Amino acid sequence: MEDNFATALRQTANLIDKELDSLLPNSNGPEKPLHDAMRYAVLSGGKKLRAFLVIQSADLFNVSRDYSVRAAAALELMHTYSLIHDDLPCMDDDDLRRGKPTVHKQFDETIAVLAGDALQALAFEILADPKTHPSGSVRAALTLRLAQAAGGQGMVGGQTMDIYTDPDEISMPVITRLQQLKTGALIAFACEAGAILGHAAPNQVSALKAYAHDLGLAFQITDDILDVEGEMDELGKATRKDVDAGKATFVSLLGLEKAKVHANMLATQAAGHLTMFRDNAELLRDAARFTVERRK
Repeated sequence: MEDNFATALRQTANLIDKELDSLLPNSNGPEKPLHDAMRYAVLSGGKKLRAFLVIQSADLFNVSRDYSVRAAAALELMHTYSLIHDDLPCMDDDDLRRGKPTVHKQFDETIAVLAGDALQALAFEILADPKTHPSGSVRAALTLRLAQAAGGQGMVGGQTMDIYTDPDEISMPVITRLQQLKTGALIAFACEAGAILGHAAPNQVSALKAYAHDLGLAFQITDDILDVEGEMDELGKATRKDVDAGKATFVSLLGLEKAKVHANMLATQAAGHLTMFRDNAELLRDAARFTVERRK
């Protein structure tokens, strides 16, 4: 029997997929290849962990699901755009994502770039829509924070560091900052989005930021571990690419066993930041444990 966390995560994925299906364009006109690629990328499965974090953090403040689901959907669109571009030949050059051909393989490189661009724009369109929240200041704050998380001082900045930093110059502080930007920035937004929607107090915002900081690093270290230990059939993507490319990772810097210890320590720390929310944050604590125990 599924435990409470697995049930909640699955229900969130179903809820978000339904919302995304209604938000994504679908036409038979000249734009059809673009719209098909957008839908192919977004509706291809995935854990929807970031969406789960938005909804659960918003639930702490009794935010209507009408609002949190839309914010979560916008984040999933931004995340999917990043995956499409990350898989391109000029980036990581991956052929598989979630067990399916990547967008540039299923369609072509031009459509992949355009689909990513369109998904990013759609994410901001959703956040700016009054349906996401009646308060213009809340919508503006969500839009600002997602732009910061996704841009040159967030995810895109981290991706730039990942591509252009000499592996021989990557130390623990450097890779920690790189991954805080590349992976952690959108995870941080996921938790902050719930606080913004819920008009959280400053100490509550600080607690969620600290949780997201440790969770994001634990998530990336686990990804590095799975790249070494995981199986392609289970992960739905190529493994050992970082190793084969001589890329610096948490595993290459710490060693496999120390990386596991570090990830578990971070997951425990993440859960500890939620003390003020008591039992209301139990599913967020479970998410921290899931982050390091997952096999894909």
